[in-house]
Amino acid sequence: MTRLNLMLGGPVEELPANWASLPGDWVGVDRGTLHLLNAGITPVFAVGDFDSLTAAEHARVTSAVADITAVQPEKDDTDTELAVQLALMDHHADAVTLVGATGGRLDHLLANLYVPAEARFQPFAAQISLVDHDNLAYFLAGGTRTFSPQAGYDYIGIVPLMGVTGLTITGGKYTLRDWSSQTPFAWASNEFVGTQPITVSLTAGVVAVIYSRDRRGQQVDN
Repeated sequence: MTRLNLMLGGPVEELPANWASLPGDWVGVDRGTLHLLNAGITPVFAVGDFDSLTAAEHARVTSAVADITAVQPEKDDTDTELAVQLALMDHHADAVTLVGATGGRLDHLLANLYVPAEARFQPFAAQISLVDHDNLAYFLAGGTRTFSPQAGYDYIGIVPLMGVTGLTITGGKYTLRDWSSQTPFAWASNEFVGTQPITVSLTAGVVAVIYSRDRRGQQVDN
């Protein structure tokens, strides 16, 4: 199984504590390439316009990484989209994890979150995930998928990224049956019941399934 972790250029303080030990090889995306080099990791390839790097940083990247796809800043795809396309369609990755995709600019966060909803990536949605310090997101484009509790994550949200049909959520604290809407909507703050898994299904559309924890909120059960 080929796993590729795509290090984006988001703030390093938002990275998961154990990010360097994630299974799989690493890909540098624009400034994320520098994050990897600073951690002693040389990516298998890097992609981006690298407009967020100084001249000295850019020289360091080009001297350290053998396989670089450099593009112009004026382009139709974001650096993340280019990296996901290369990972899935050129390198045939079975699993692609976006790291460094949150924090900083809100438009960057939304652009990254909506990648699996693009028509070209929908067939690969179940192969894409996103992780940061407090969240772990999976994606589902139609069909049914079961999600088990994971240690440290108290909440799970199901977020339609587009209009959806027949969204059903069972097994959690809150149940939803056969919900359809053409307006994106966040079914947030659901919870697992003991060790029971939650099943999510839909007949059309794309949803993000987001495990999360609240480091600043309630610390004990009601």
